[in-house]
Amino acid sequence: MWFKNLTLFRLGEPFPLDGEQLAVRLEQRVFQPCPSHQLSAAGWTPPLGRKAADLVHAAAGRLMMCLRTEEKLLPAVVVNQALTERIALIEDEQRRPVRRREKQELREQLVQELTPRALSRSRNAYAYLDPVDGWLVVDSASPRVVEEITGTLRKTLDSLLIVPLQVQQSVAAVMTAWLIEGQAPAGFALGDVCELRERGEGGGIVRCRGQDLTGDEIRGHLDAGKQVTRLGLIWDERVSFLLDEALIVRRLQFLDVVRESLQDVADAPEALFDAEFALMTGELALLLPRLLASFGGEV
Repeated sequence: MWFKNLTLFRLGEPFPLDGEQLAVRLEQRVFQPCPSHQLSAAGWTPPLGRKAADLVHAAAGRLMMCLRTEEKLLPAVVVNQALTERIALIEDEQRRPVRRREKQELREQLVQELTPRALSRSRNAYAYLDPVDGWLVVDSASPRVVEEITGTLRKTLDSLLIVPLQVQQSVAAVMTAWLIEGQAPAGFALGDVCELRERGEGGGIVRCRGQDLTGDEIRGHLDAGKQVTRLGLIWDERVSFLLDEALIVRRLQFLDVVRESLQDVADAPEALFDAEFALMTGELALLLPRLLASFGGEV
């Protein structure tokens, strides 16, 4: 189980539950399929898959959860077409215009009528709690998915004090300085991906991939005053990722030197899942403090 994106939160207070206690709380909001009359449903499901029973997967004190979301696919174009036909029918039969408020009521009525016939789409989203180091790590860069997980977790636990990650120095300014100097801080190496943006609202954006970030072309953009808003980095030849100015980690990859340590793990899916989760969270526990220190540490 390898995370691909990281949205990071600090726990604002000690987390009081162990894995078993957390699982009991998650059972209060276990996933149930979306009813025919409802547009969406969300609930907790075993991280190991539907055949598993445990709602929390624990390794080295870190607790993984999985939120399953089901949504009815009801495209706006379908609703609008049905609404147009309904309005035309009323105007023809009753010989009167349909007013704005009535149109809104008709739309809501049509949504209720069409929802039971709509197709469904499901997705799983993962996160883990690290009570010892004080992290909540969500495997997504999508604000909507992150809000779904954190919001559902708050409702499940009644309260959860988490704080968005903040550092002492401007992330964009520090990453720009790295490119100007042509090197990343100790332990890190520059990748071959970056995004540069002109200062000010509506400024131009340049995205580079597969390029030498110390070359003349990038230097020209920096000399023109552009700032680095996303930068590819490699940590200790073990982990590569794309870091953005909001400290969201994208395109996270654990390199061969990390994955090779799993060669002796049993082929059973449960054993492999457990080993990957333990290895991944262990690597991140080493990486994240080093990364934050590069920006002056946390606020």
